[in-house]
Amino acid sequence: MLTMQHVESVIADGPYEPTWRSLSQAKIPDWFSSAKFGIFTHWGLYSLPVFGNEWYSRNMYIQDSPECRYHKRIYGSPKDFGYKDFIPKFAAVEFDPDEWMEIIASSGAKYYFPVAEHHDGFQMYASSLSHYNSFEMGPYRDIIAELRKAALDRGIHFALSNHRAEHWWFMGRGHDFESDINEDLSRGDFYWPAKPEPSDHFDWHSTPYPNREFLTDWLLRNCELVDRFMPELVYFDWWIQHEAFKPYLKDFSAYYHNRAAALEKDVAICFKGDGMAWNSGIVDVERGGLETTSASVWQTDTAVARNSWCFTKNLDYKSTAEIIATLIDTVSKNGNLLLNIGPAGDGKIPEQDQKILKKVGRWLRANGDGIYGSKPWKKFGEGPTHTPAGSFADSTAPQWTSQDFRFTTNGGSIYVYCLNPSKQDRFVVRSFARYHQGNMPAFHGLIESVEQLGAGVVRYLQGDEGLVIWSQNKNEFDETPICFRINVN
Repeated sequence: MLTMQHVESVIADGPYEPTWRSLSQAKIPDWFSSAKFGIFTHWGLYSLPVFGNEWYSRNMYIQDSPECRYHKRIYGSPKDFGYKDFIPKFAAVEFDPDEWMEIIASSGAKYYFPVAEHHDGFQMYASSLSHYNSFEMGPYRDIIAELRKAALDRGIHFALSNHRAEHWWFMGRGHDFESDINEDLSRGDFYWPAKPEPSDHFDWHSTPYPNREFLTDWLLRNCELVDRFMPELVYFDWWIQHEAFKPYLKDFSAYYHNRAAALEKDVAICFKGDGMAWNSGIVDVERGGLETTSASVWQTDTAVARNSWCFTKNLDYKSTAEIIATLIDTVSKNGNLLLNIGPAGDGKIPEQDQKILKKVGRWLRANGDGIYGSKPWKKFGEGPTHTPAGSFADSTAPQWTSQDFRFTTNGGSIYVYCLNPSKQDRFVVRSFARYHQGNMPAFHGLIESVEQLGAGVVRYLQGDEGLVIWSQNKNEFDETPICFRINVN
């Protein structure tokens, strides 16, 4: 079993110290800024009820909540059938990691993040720290190990997310009424510690303060993931920003980077808000984005559905066009898109999720030259529609127009993406207008030719209004964005 003595020795003996000054010297993996597109999966016990979302384990213990009423109607009282009783039902009879990776590879994604442990506390891998894991219960399979092998076999970069921090309070509402969550909990129990939930999830000084026992367990669980799987990236949810986690987060970061350094690998941690010092990892914006280009590479994570990260009833799916536009907007601002799908409880990826991923993949095969390996241009784009900065901004789809363009550069060319071509065949890009005294657009160079990706060379005219481009009107992807490559002289 992994011990604190081992963790401390790795920290002491490696090149990285548990300080932000030291950790900010770690190098982001080169492949990440070129990859641009990854896939996230939320799959676990919370996929079984098919109601609400991935917070079912918390919400079913909130009296008179929709989840609690549903649970009582379908499964009975939480005293007689608690969340733990889903474990035997989690047989994963349709789970095929190779099939998953075939679907994920078809999307054009270059990296993959499965959830190793969500807020509910059920580990999706064999662990020496708790018996409540998928290898000893439920499907009796090391899910993460199988996914890792399948991903690496296909050349897909493998990463892991851990959402354990919120477990400090996630099951605490079960103490409010008669349920299977009792006061006599100890380390190793599934529901432990089930502390009272803070009234403000963004109060970084909230009480009850996470104690040493829980924080040590959190640290060991994450170090175990590193030792067993050596993920190229690790993703944490928002509650690592709580003051109590800071020394343990620094310890984990030093441990992770030192273990990677011993293997001559670069790794990185994805964090939200100000969970870590700037440039000590990769900033992640959940279901949102940035208003303009970032000097540092960053990531947005969002899902194919607006209302849940996991499989559930009545999923509000986004259109493929919206997802592709999000990818383009993000890449133009020096970011990556991590797109989540939610496999069903039995382990099958739903048909609609598969259709979306395959459509994205088809589009990338035709239009990916300005995505993969690209860099931001001198400006990210132009047009009347602006995306707000910050998280949780995808409740409605942006109303892109044929005047909304995003720019990237790659291989000496400039790529111009129209986010909503609207079946038009004439486009005006103002940033490339003819340059003369009194008219000073962003571009002041010579254009050799313009191509429409997937169609060929197109006609253009550079005038005072802008660069007028006539498309070949061969957009086989309906209302999805199209791309023009500007070859400069």
